[in-house]
Parts: sequence; structure tokens; C-alpha cells
Amino acid sequence: MEKIIMTLPFHLNRPLVFFDLETTGLDFKYDRVIELGALKAYPDGRKESFYKRLNPSIRIPQEVTDLIGITNSDVAGCPTFADTVNEIDLFFQDCDLGGYNILRFDAKVMVEEFKRCGRDFKLDSRSVVDAQVIFHQKEKRDLSAAYKFYCNKDLTGAHGAQADTNATFEIWLAQMNLYKDLPQDVKELDRYCRIDKERYVDGEGKFFWRDKEAVFNFGKYKSYSLRYVVEHDPEYLDWVVSPDRHFSQEVIDICFNAMKGRYPTKDGQKSSFD
Repeated sequence: MEKIIMTLPFHLNRPLVFFDLETTGLDFKYDRVIELGALKAYPDGRKESFYKRLNPSIRIPQEVTDLIGITNSDVAGCPTFADTVNEIDLFFQDCDLGGYNILRFDAKVMVEEFKRCGRDFKLDSRSVVDAQVIFHQKEKRDLSAAYKFYCNKDLTGAHGAQADTNATFEIWLAQMNLYKDLPQDVKELDRYCRIDKERYVDGEGKFFWRDKEAVFNFGKYKSYSLRYVVEHDPEYLDWVVSPDRHFSQEVIDICFNAMKGRYPTKDGQKSSFD
């Protein structure tokens, strides 16, 4: 662990640990920690670093490997979270928490990982500093702020449909002139704007990709593959496709085709059982 002295902008009543996780996916209840990086700031100005690469005990999907560059073979010989929970617990003990978007994800993952070890990672007794919340509160990202940033104009008549439309068009033109590396045709811009599109099977995000398999992102089978539900509880798909459930036609088609043995693939084509 690295220890250095730094000057803090204010006094801490107790240590503050900033941390970030790389995980096997985006479901805080199902997915597991692959990497944990933390930095502890002490009231006396000391700073201490902590890092662990872990074997998540479940497969790292190819989509995650493509994103973070860590393969299943990379973690095969690493300790599990349970192997290192005492060390992790000691580092976080009696500390407040800090991070980027941690309340919505990272802290919840920690709670679940500790729970699997028969331990408790308490949140209600800790103060939490979230840099993302501060960023969004202090640097507004609404239309008026964008109009001022890109066009150096104040938006009059904000929240009026025509004024907002005109301002948005001007912003887009300014962006195209400013960022020369942006795609120069609408189809490529569509791909650029749908940055999360590749993660999801459907437009609503009801299914996501894991190892090129469609996986539920809702309901009692969240984080189970579509294929698993077809094989173990096809009645659930009957429930999804029933007229009174009001799912989108795309979701209904995905479930109906799966019941017939046709599953979505990442290139959008349909495959059938062997």
C-alpha cells in the first residue's frame, strides 16, 4: 500500500475512502467484482492506496472483456472476494465513502459481495461523497447550458417547443463544426449517439447481451438468459407475450421467437436450436 501526505481542502472527522469497481456486468445483485481500486484520505493528510484483482467466480462475458481488457484466464489464479474480504473490510472499516456514481452501483455491489461472505457492508452509518452528483449539480447539462457553451447565447423562451428546437439545431451545427472527428453522415452519427446500443438486445433495454446470449433485464428472471427461461419456465414467456402485459412489440417478438427456438444474435439475425 502506498502512503503519502497531501493537503485536504477541509477537515475530515474520520477517513474517507474513494473507490471504484470493475465488475462482470451491470446487475449489482448478480454480477461480481473483478477489480477493486481504493484511495483512503486520513484526517491528518495521509493518503493510502489499495488495489485488488479478483477472480469473480463467475464467467466474465466477452462484452465486458472487450470493454476493460481483462479475460477469464487473467483472473483464473487470482483470489476471490471471499478470500480477501477480511483485508477489504479492514481497509474500509470506520470510513466514509467517496466515488463516482457509487450510490447507484458500486456501493450496492459491495453490499452484495459482503452478504455472500456472511458479512455486512453498512451504508446507513457512512457519509457518502459522490463526485458525479457534484459535477451534475455545479455544471448543468441542460439545454440552456449547452446553448451558452456551444453558441455563446442565452436561451430565451426556454421550455417552449419552438425555441428549444431552434436552439438544439444551432447546438448541433456548432458541435459538427467544433468536433471535426464526428461522423459526417446521419447513419454513422446514429451509431455514435447510441453509445449503449451494443449492450442491449432491444430498444427498451429489456434484454442485454452476455457472451452473445440475450439475458433478461427485468422481472424475476433478471440476469438469467432467455434460453434458460425457455428451457426451465416457458410459462413465464407466455405471461410476457400475453396481450394484457403491455410489453413492446419488439420484446414480445423476441420472446415469441425464442419459444419457437429462434434466438436473437448480436448481428440481428435469428438462430435456431441445433
